[in-house]
Amino acid sequence: MSHQNTVFHQLIKPVVRQDFEQLAKVHHVGQKFRAASRWGQFIAILMSQLSCRQSLRDIQSNLECQQEKLSHFGAKSIPRSTLARINEEQPAALYQQLFYKLLKYYEHSKVAHKFRFKNPLYSLDASHIDLSLSLCEWAKVHDSKASMKLSIGLNHSNDIPEFIAVENGKENDMVQGRKFQFPAVSIVVFDKGYVDYQWYANLSAQNVSFVTRFRPKSVYQVIQQHPVLESKGILKDETIQLNSAHALKRKAPVLRRIEYRDQQSGKHFSFLSNNFHLAASTIAAIYKDRWKVELFFKAIKQNLKLKAFLGRSKNAIQTQIWIAMIAYLLVSFAQHLGKKGWTVQRLLRIIQVNLFEIKTLKALFSPDKVPIKQEEA
Repeated sequence: MSHQNTVFHQLIKPVVRQDFEQLAKVHHVGQKFRAASRWGQFIAILMSQLSCRQSLRDIQSNLECQQEKLSHFGAKSIPRSTLARINEEQPAALYQQLFYKLLKYYEHSKVAHKFRFKNPLYSLDASHIDLSLSLCEWAKVHDSKASMKLSIGLNHSNDIPEFIAVENGKENDMVQGRKFQFPAVSIVVFDKGYVDYQWYANLSAQNVSFVTRFRPKSVYQVIQQHPVLESKGILKDETIQLNSAHALKRKAPVLRRIEYRDQQSGKHFSFLSNNFHLAASTIAAIYKDRWKVELFFKAIKQNLKLKAFLGRSKNAIQTQIWIAMIAYLLVSFAQHLGKKGWTVQRLLRIIQVNLFEIKTLKALFSPDKVPIKQEEA
C-alpha cells in the first residue's frame, strides 16, 4: 500500500522548508534555540488556525496526540511555555515575508475576474481585530476598545489579499492606503474612508484608476456633461473639478462623477473615479463588486483564530494574524480541487475536522465524498 500524507502535510507542501529556514535565520534575535525552532512555532500556530485550537495548552495537547503524523514533515510537539516565549520574542516579520514568498507561488494560477476589461482589479479596505483592553493596553483605540487594524488590497482575480498591513487600530486607514503600491493600469475600489486628494493625484500619475463613493458635501465644478443610459441606471455622468480650498491645495485631479440608481433596490449612489474610458455602468458595477472584500473579512473572522490570542504583546498578535493569512493562502492554493463555486470558507470548515486524516485533498474535497455537510454562513 502506497504511503499517504495527512491533509495537514499536503496543505503545507508549498512551504519549502529550506526557504523557511533561510527566512528564520534572517529574522532571529537572541541566542540560538536549544530544542525549539521557528518551524515548530509555525506548525503549532498554523495547526491552531486550521483546527480552531483555543489555547496554548490545547495546542500542546493536540500536537502531543499527533506526534507520529507530525514527524513526517519535521515537526514535533512544543511546550506551551516555549511557544509563548517564542511568540513574544521572535519577530513576526518572518511570517510577513513568508506570506509574500508564498504569494508568488500563486501567480501562475490566477483566473480572470468577471469583467471584460483586463486591468487588475483590487479592493482596498481595513477591519479591526478586537483585543482585550485590560490585557493589551498598548492597543487602546478609545476608553472602551483595543484593537489591531488589518488593511488589505484584495485581488478580484483570485480573492487573495496581495497587499497586507497589520498595525495598531488607532491608525487612520489612509496611512496604509498610501503605502500600498498598486501596479500600473490596475483599478482600485475603496469606500469613502479613503479620502486624500493628493493621493488621488498620485494614483493618476502612476496610471492607477480608482473608484470610490462621492462625498455629498464635496465642493466641485462641472466641466462637462456626458450622455447617459438611463436604462442601465445611469442618471448623470460628469467631468468635474473639486475646487474647495483643500482640494486645490492638494492638487486634486480632474475627475469623473457618476450618479447611479440601483434598479433592484431603487437606491441612489454617487461615484467618483479618475477613469474616463470605462462605461459609467461598469464603474457602478466595479463598486458593487467591492462586497468581495467584506466576504473576505467575514470568512477569516468566522473560520480562523482571530478572536482569542495566544499572547499579549504586539509581536505575538502580529505573528498570529500573519500565520492566519498564510493559512488562508494555503487553503486557497487547494481551492481548485474542490467543487466549482466552493469558497475558501467552506473548505476551511471541512479542513477543521479532517486536518490529521490520511486522505488526499482531492478525495477530501470530492463533491460526492465530502465527509461532512457544510452550510454557508
